[in-house]
Amino acid sequence: VQLQASGGGLVQAGGSLRLSCAASGTTFTINDMGWYRQVPGKQRDLVARIASGGSTNYADSVKGRFTISRDNAKNTVYLQMNSLKPEDTAVYYCNAQITARGRDYDLWGQGTQVTVSS
Repeated sequence: VQLQASGGGLVQAGGSLRLSCAASGTTFTINDMGWYRQVPGKQRDLVARIASGGSTNYADSVKGRFTISRDNAKNTVYLQMNSLKPEDTAVYYCNAQITARGRDYDLWGQGTQVTVSS
């Protein structure tokens, strides 16, 4: 099973971007999905997570501006980012906890750069 992220880019402060991350493979079940971000020299931090049933949690810094959602039929998680700020600049990674062939796995996508200019 692999995760493929897309949707990053360069945007001005106050603008919006939508990230997508699709899981592909055979015979798996996706449990929680989420987005994390990392800037050089710092740890990877949680941005938002969504459970299989749809419950969500967000980092305080993005509450009210970002929205995480998922399409279970497409095995895809989205992150709608509005009112972007320069401090949102980071590499964004999607994450999925899956069950396949009776085992649990913690998968990461390849990362997509988001740059917000002031």
